[in-house]
Amino acid sequence: MKLQKYLLLVCLVTGTSAYGQIKPEETEVWEPAPKVVTPGENGLPPSDAIVLFDGSNFSAWQETKSKQNIQWKLTEGCMEIVANTGSIETKQSFGDIQLHIEWKVPNSDLSGQDRSNSGVFLQGRYEVQILDSYENRTYSNGQAGAVYKQYAPLVNAMNRPGEWQVYDILFTAPKFNEQDSLQVPGYLTLLHNGILIQNHVEIKGSTVWQGYPSYEPHGKAPIILQDHNSPIWFRNIWVREL
Repeated sequence: MKLQKYLLLVCLVTGTSAYGQIKPEETEVWEPAPKVVTPGENGLPPSDAIVLFDGSNFSAWQETKSKQNIQWKLTEGCMEIVANTGSIETKQSFGDIQLHIEWKVPNSDLSGQDRSNSGVFLQGRYEVQILDSYENRTYSNGQAGAVYKQYAPLVNAMNRPGEWQVYDILFTAPKFNEQDSLQVPGYLTLLHNGILIQNHVEIKGSTVWQGYPSYEPHGKAPIILQDHNSPIWFRNIWVREL
């Protein structure tokens, strides 16, 4: 005990530590200084966000197959899926991102996968499921917030139909080497209505309905919103490139 007190006294007097002759400033990193980003207020995006939809137009989007103008509707500052008109995608391609998207489903008498079904496809391949999972049982890795057919959400954080749902997604894109082999898999974290429901899960490959996921080499790619023949509304969509 006397030796410990002596060593503590020496450290205080000399500016050293129990780790050796290391001064506090030797472990301080000053450069580069983090860029200043202003948080959004009252639901607005942060200052460095790319706004994909603010309720006014579809200028950041195109129909996925034709690459032409989309046939979804603008309704009171929201975009509404018009069934059987096709999925839509961003005109811009993305890699690692933080994505914010808000969506709402109507009341429905349908059940299972028929109850307000859609999806957010990151890089056009990796689907985060959109579904009315409020008191609507289906397979767990296919309900709202699932990485479709790969990971069930940790919890069901659904609001009631007619109320807005919020997804905040952190996505690290997979990386491929010069031989087009997978070097680093993709990873995804998801907060649903502020609740963590996917915790840095490893993406197993492209989303498939039948069979098992696998990777194919690719670079940056668009974000897709799926037309699954259900009327669903979206608003306040923005992304930050990481």
